[in-house]
Amino acid sequence: MTEKPEESLEARLKRLGDDIKSKKRADVSEGADGRADESRKGYAAAMKLSSEFIAGILVGAFLGYLLDHFAGTGPWGMIVLLLLGFCAGVLNVLRSAGLVATTDQRKGGSGTDKEDGGDA
Repeated sequence: MTEKPEESLEARLKRLGDDIKSKKRADVSEGADGRADESRKGYAAAMKLSSEFIAGILVGAFLGYLLDHFAGTGPWGMIVLLLLGFCAGVLNVLRSAGLVATTDQRKGGSGTDKEDGGDA
């Protein structure tokens, strides 16, 4: 043991400080990547939901315009089909978000209930 106790303490303190700095840098870079991925996923989901909603409204308005143009019904076809397009857009958003069951899920769920309640 040729080192003085103060020198070994200072060397250990410096090494510990360097280790802490390197760990902090690694944590910050990993955290930023995780937040960026999560942000991209949220942005993609928001774009999907908003495009589904807007598409329903635009299709309803277009069909209402065509009905008014060819049938001569005035603004009523546009008003009715625009409202139906709005409802369809809301329903599409709820289905995409998973808050409303799709028709496949409803058929599968009701079919198994009938089979389970048979003549056993």
